[in-house]
Amino acid sequence: MEAKQWTVDIYITEDGDDTHARAVLRTPDTSTVAGRGAARRNPVDRPIPEIGDELAASRALEDLAIRLHDVASEDIVQMAGMAGPARP
Repeated sequence: MEAKQWTVDIYITEDGDDTHARAVLRTPDTSTVAGRGAARRNPVDRPIPEIGDELAASRALEDLAIRLHDVASEDIVQMAGMAGPARP
């Protein structure tokens, strides 16, 4: 059984009370899928950057999961079309 490894990099930027994250999946066949997420600190909350990072990263990963599912769905449709019409 061959083990495969896919890598996800998460890039986080902060600008004042706003935190943005980008999750990028790279596969050995050079496929790349990316998701984005954001978080905004309520001005009345204590400034704890780790919470904004966690929220933005989790949202980026969720977006990435949805996009990866969409890619798989498109691949299934494409493969089904290549199968040709069903024989009676």
